[in-house]
Amino acid sequence: MQKPLTVLNQAISRPVIVELKANREYRGTLDGYDPHMNLVLKNAEELINHEVVRKLDVTIVRGDNVIYISP
Repeated sequence: MQKPLTVLNQAISRPVIVELKANREYRGTLDGYDPHMNLVLKNAEELINHEVVRKLDVTIVRGDNVIYISP
């Protein structure tokens, strides 16, 4: 079994789905992260209730809000 940060390291420069609290979701390319699971996504889409509400060139997602990350 792999550790979470190992899986994140392998997902750098690849598309990921990040599920957040309050029915929010981001889909984008993982550009970086830190040990607190704060994430940097490029070319991201923000979704609320599974509907795209905006597109972002770069965004930072605070790790406290992350429910799961799917590489």
